[in-house]
Amino acid sequence: MKPDIEKWLKKDGKIFIKAVGVEKGQTVLYFGCGSGHYALPAVKIVGRKGHVYAVDKRKKSLDELARIARSEGLKNIKLIKTSGKLKVALADQSVDVVLLYDVLHSRYFKSAGRRKLFKEIYRVSKANALISVYPKHMKLPGVIKEPKRMSFHLERKSRKRLVHDESFDKGYVLNFRKA
Repeated sequence: MKPDIEKWLKKDGKIFIKAVGVEKGQTVLYFGCGSGHYALPAVKIVGRKGHVYAVDKRKKSLDELARIARSEGLKNIKLIKTSGKLKVALADQSVDVVLLYDVLHSRYFKSAGRRKLFKEIYRVSKANALISVYPKHMKLPGVIKEPKRMSFHLERKSRKRLVHDESFDKGYVLNFRKA
C-alpha cells in the first residue's frame, strides 16, 4: 500500500467514514471491500461493541485486509468471501450501515444484478439503515433511481475526496436511507 494511502487510512479515512454517518456501536456491511480502504477506518469508529462485515469475492484482497487488521489488533471485523453470489450470510435486519463503494457498475453487475443486490441489502438492513454509495463508473440519475425503486430514499449527495484503486479521486457519495 502506498504511504500516502496508509496515511489517509490512519487519519482522513476515519474523518471520511464519520462524515458519511458511521457511528460507534454500529454494524457495518462493506460490500465489495477489496483490500479495505474504508473497512479499516469503519472498524476503528464502530469500536469494540460494533462490527464490520467486509465482503469480497477476491481472496487476495481479503487476505491483505486480514493481515492489516491483525497487525493493528482489530478483532471486530469479519471477512466474508463470496463466490460472486448476492446472498450475504447475515440475519434479516441486522445491519445499520451498508457501504457500496465502486461496485454498482456494469463490470460487476448488470441492471438485474443491481436489483438483486439492493433486494439483499434491503433484507439485511435495519429500519432507517444508511446505504452509502460511491458510484464511480455510473451516471448519477441511474444510481439514484435504482435504490429508490427498492424503497431507499436519497438523504444526501456530497462531493468527497476518496481512495480509489490505490490513488485518490474526487467523486460523489450518495447516502440513502431504508424507508
